[in-house]
Amino acid sequence: MLFVKDQDGSYRPAPKKLVLTEANRLIGYQLRRGSLILSSDCAKKVIGYKLGGRQNEVFACLFLDYRHRILAFKEMFFGTINHTTVHPREILKEALLQNAAAVILAHTHPSGNTQPSDQDIKLTHDLKSILKVVDVRILDHLIIGDDVTSLSDLGLLEEKKA
Repeated sequence: MLFVKDQDGSYRPAPKKLVLTEANRLIGYQLRRGSLILSSDCAKKVIGYKLGGRQNEVFACLFLDYRHRILAFKEMFFGTINHTTVHPREILKEALLQNAAAVILAHTHPSGNTQPSDQDIKLTHDLKSILKVVDVRILDHLIIGDDVTSLSDLGLLEEKKA
């Protein structure tokens, strides 16, 4: 339980809205330009808090420089309860605009199930191929629902052997 001090100097339970507002402010601070993303766990934590609890699918990108410092976090596409359309061209344009060397993809599964679908995996590999042409690496693709699943942690970002 979180308590706040009121005008009389007494402490009382903090209202839910105040707690959520402060949490969003702190997450925004962690996603500020120049912050380092040093691990999959770090990315999962900050992006998971930022996108968690959404009622519709949202597809976002965290654009990073060559030292994995944040350039920008952009919510790029918005969809329905179980689908969103992702336009690779727009991700490429934004990566070039940000002068990004790397990107972490993320999207929500409002159902709560974070098991990657075949479509999620195919989209990731398609984007990886497209962005590779302009030397932008995809470091991870996170799926946010009841928890956060990392395609990188599952070994699903590795090059397919011919």
